[in-house]
Amino acid sequence: MKTLAVFSITFLLLTIGVYGQEKGREEHGRVGGGYVPQHGPPPTRPSTPHVTPEPHGAPPPAQHGAPPAAQHGAPAPQRSFRDVPSHPEAPHVHTNGQWVGHDAGPNDPRYHLDHPFAHGHFAGGFGPGHVFHLQGGSRERFWFNNFYWSVAPFDYAYVGDWLWDSDPIVIYEDPDHPGWYLAYNARLGTYVHVEYLG
Repeated sequence: MKTLAVFSITFLLLTIGVYGQEKGREEHGRVGGGYVPQHGPPPTRPSTPHVTPEPHGAPPPAQHGAPPAAQHGAPAPQRSFRDVPSHPEAPHVHTNGQWVGHDAGPNDPRYHLDHPFAHGHFAGGFGPGHVFHLQGGSRERFWFNNFYWSVAPFDYAYVGDWLWDSDPIVIYEDPDHPGWYLAYNARLGTYVHVEYLG
């Protein structure tokens, strides 16, 4: 009888512990598993850094105090997107609709395109009513339903586990960066910036 009581108490404590962990994960939202966000990310607020006027003849701001890598347009160091230990190390969307990683303001130089929408605007549909399945390609050029795309080079690291011949993809407009769209992978719950190629 004592053994049964100890077993019951142990089982109850473990169940409460697992429930507490599960509850904590839900607060952050789960990722992937077929979830499709109802809408894209909200626009970020542009940050206007305080600029102190330079005296006449001073070097331009891009050179003054900037490390050499930043002066030459080198990519920024990779940051962590893993906000919960079980979440991916990539920009992702929680099942509560929170877009993690979409916080670069409209003035971020990585997102500048000299010719936004050079191949036209995508008109195949946005959001949860338009789930497409990848039909081939790679990060440089992929397609579905006769629409062709390219992943932004600065997001290449985040598509290594995409299945280029079958993954469910949903396209959202990027509210901050003209010429870019967001391709959301519903299987993984991750997303990347993509350019429409026609």
